[in-house]
Amino acid sequence: MLTNDEQEAATELVLKFKPFLDSVTKRGLNVSEIVFTTSTVGWYGESEAETERVIRMMPFYLDGTINMYLRPIEGMTILVNLDVMKVTEFTDRLTVIMPKANGTEYRISELKPPFGPTLQNAVFMQPDGPGFKIDGHVVRWANWEFHISFDARAGIVISLASMFDMDVKKYRQVLYKGHLSEMFIPYMDPSDDWYFITYLDCGDFGCGQCAVSLEPYRDCPAGAVFMDGVFAGQDGTPAKIPNVMCIFEKYAGDIMWRHTEAEIPNLEITEVRPDVSLVARIVTTVGNYDYIVDYEFKPSGSIKMGVGLTGVLEVKPVEYTHISEIKEDDIHGTIVADNTIGVNHDHFVTFRLDLDIDGSPNSFVRNELVTKRTAKSVNTPRKSYWTTSPKTAKTETEARVKLGLKAEELVVVNPNRKTKHGNEVGYRLLSSPPSGPLLVQDDYPQIRAAFTNYNVWITPYNRTEVWAGGLYADRSHGDDTLAVWSQRNREIENKDIVMWYTIGFHHVPSQEDFPTMPTLSGGFELRPTNFFEQNPVLKSKPIKIASAKNCIPKND
Repeated sequence: MLTNDEQEAATELVLKFKPFLDSVTKRGLNVSEIVFTTSTVGWYGESEAETERVIRMMPFYLDGTINMYLRPIEGMTILVNLDVMKVTEFTDRLTVIMPKANGTEYRISELKPPFGPTLQNAVFMQPDGPGFKIDGHVVRWANWEFHISFDARAGIVISLASMFDMDVKKYRQVLYKGHLSEMFIPYMDPSDDWYFITYLDCGDFGCGQCAVSLEPYRDCPAGAVFMDGVFAGQDGTPAKIPNVMCIFEKYAGDIMWRHTEAEIPNLEITEVRPDVSLVARIVTTVGNYDYIVDYEFKPSGSIKMGVGLTGVLEVKPVEYTHISEIKEDDIHGTIVADNTIGVNHDHFVTFRLDLDIDGSPNSFVRNELVTKRTAKSVNTPRKSYWTTSPKTAKTETEARVKLGLKAEELVVVNPNRKTKHGNEVGYRLLSSPPSGPLLVQDDYPQIRAAFTNYNVWITPYNRTEVWAGGLYADRSHGDDTLAVWSQRNREIENKDIVMWYTIGFHHVPSQEDFPTMPTLSGGFELRPTNFFEQNPVLKSKPIKIASAKNCIPKND
């Protein structure tokens, strides 16, 4: 994984490199207005001996803006070997087209009227204080208990998540450990300035190392508790990111459950339970994109993982300002501003979920919903119905799932634990809309990111199999990925198993994504299925939510 120190050192090296300074002069640019970001270069068939630890330096021009990613200096190829800290390749094709600085500002203090849309100020109060307690890194809330920690590569790590069952009066295991494993972001422009942009964000840059300090009342609501993140810096000394994680109760106006009964004569019954959940959040800013990663715990037993994408587009300078001027067959994106193309790309976010549903030995059941024709012997006008056809996966091959190909429920069960009615206790996966890779299988970036070939994988627990893109992602050859491990086709029935789930986004940029992008959200839910004997929040007392009309906040 790249360290912050060596990326900064590479930037300083290039800023003193004479051929680069000469090119800046030829272009008529001011070197003091140039800033850099670093890019990994991937792998394109080079042998092991040829694969050096090299990064590509990508220059941007400020000169009237702080939104650096919207003013790329195109046409320069700058490679730095990090092992010897030396510029090993420099070329400049002297491309002079550059998007304008105007219209790129996003700071509220610098934007000009009119402002809008206008949103009302709000007051959030918990007169009895927050409903959760934190003891070191152990969090207790409602009927949940879990451990939270910080990792330089994964960001937040949730461990030992257990649910208190009122019927048996004890905590029952659900999730031994869950966290981000990898993010794959390939851009869809094969030109010389773009083909290599196929990031493995967690393995290349560190989704924890790139996490940022959270802003109270903006990134996290009132009542949130913040925690620092500490990791080893390049020289081994501790590096701290203050307030990098927050934990808060979420009151979003949702309904936990309700029912109105109006069919009983002379009696109308309405029972409603407002919903509350507990959220652990981190925001990692990997270059131009900000990823909001939430772990949300619900009193009903569900765990929801959410990913929000926001930040700034990665753009390409062009001579066009209108689609009528386009001459090429494919510009690989959308004109989002004058001389600016937002390049098409994907985001694949892979979670590693070491589930222990009521204990370690678990199985994976694919419960297919099958259409049946009504038997002629049945006296009914109906011609069809659907029923379930469960199949327990015995090996890894049987558990690889491309979502959307057929109707099925995916359930992790404990075959050794049953309800009083004989059902195996379990948790099912409620997925997001399925998105899979569109690159050809033998394309080098896809070989390295073959873990995205399926939305769901199940593997037996192995302490060395943590990072879906391999332990060493930068310049990797795709020979140490989840897809490779799974080829062993190991037995997974009634074993300690791990679920890998990938959320996918195909992003065709639009003008609304400029100059900053409204958050695009996705996620999934792990929901109890016959885990409890009945509704675990049936007896949850309604919370009291009151307004505070006389409480006037001070101006910020």
